[in-house]
Amino acid sequence: MKEYKKIVLIAVIVIALVSIGIYYLLVYEQPKELFLSNKGLEKPQEVIKKPPSQVPAEKPAIKEQRRIPEVALDLDKSDDTLRKLAKECSSHPQWAIWLSNKNLMRKFTAVIDNIAQGVSPRPHIPFLAPQAKFQVIKKNGLVYLNPASYKRYNLIADVFASLDVEGCVKIYQQLRPLFQEAYQELGYPHQDFQDTLFKAIIELLKTPLVKGEILLKKKVITYQMVDPQLEQLSPAQKHLIRMGPENTLKIQEKLREMALALGIPQNQIPPSRVYYPKNEQ
Repeated sequence: MKEYKKIVLIAVIVIALVSIGIYYLLVYEQPKELFLSNKGLEKPQEVIKKPPSQVPAEKPAIKEQRRIPEVALDLDKSDDTLRKLAKECSSHPQWAIWLSNKNLMRKFTAVIDNIAQGVSPRPHIPFLAPQAKFQVIKKNGLVYLNPASYKRYNLIADVFASLDVEGCVKIYQQLRPLFQEAYQELGYPHQDFQDTLFKAIIELLKTPLVKGEILLKKKVITYQMVDPQLEQLSPAQKHLIRMGPENTLKIQEKLREMALALGIPQNQIPPSRVYYPKNEQ
């Protein structure tokens, strides 16, 4: 089986976890949550790491390896198989709780597709909700996002970082055809799920690490960010921002590891970036 057929699940499982984390960010209690719009970030102010310069784009490398017999699987009955295999990927107790839900393959695949498109994956993951409410701080008549809200997502980042890469590779050897089947059911009969997976990874890696106070302004029943560059990010990217810079960094570091394992060239992987909000009304 080709190398990409054996490695892709690494990022599939990781993106699924991030998506579940993103759902935590999406299930909010109005009117206290941020309202998210859908565009891109321009010119981050600080670069932590720089990609290799002047390197032409490359196609992800695909290596041949000894073919491993495939196991006959049924997408409609895949939950038990996925749970049995994936439980070894992390010893974190929350991982097993997430795997206890139903129709996992289809939900994970739909979530990845949503992230790749930059839209909210909320409809596909109704089984999670944040344990604490979104918080704001009022100073001098202005409203800011309360950094204490970031702690709601520490669990997501910790589970995300706990995944065992080698274990995920072994799982994909058996389950990759089911992800492709689930993807075709979404209305992509002639497209490769891997392409969407790559796009989803890049979408999340483009999210900046936002440091400093984030000024908000009230809408009818929600808030939006005052900084236009932040407000113009895609919903998927802004949900990641709401996890806070430390949790975002944990997730992005793991994503970069997975991207390289997938064969995405280094010069195509967005570098880690710090952005300081422009809080001018």
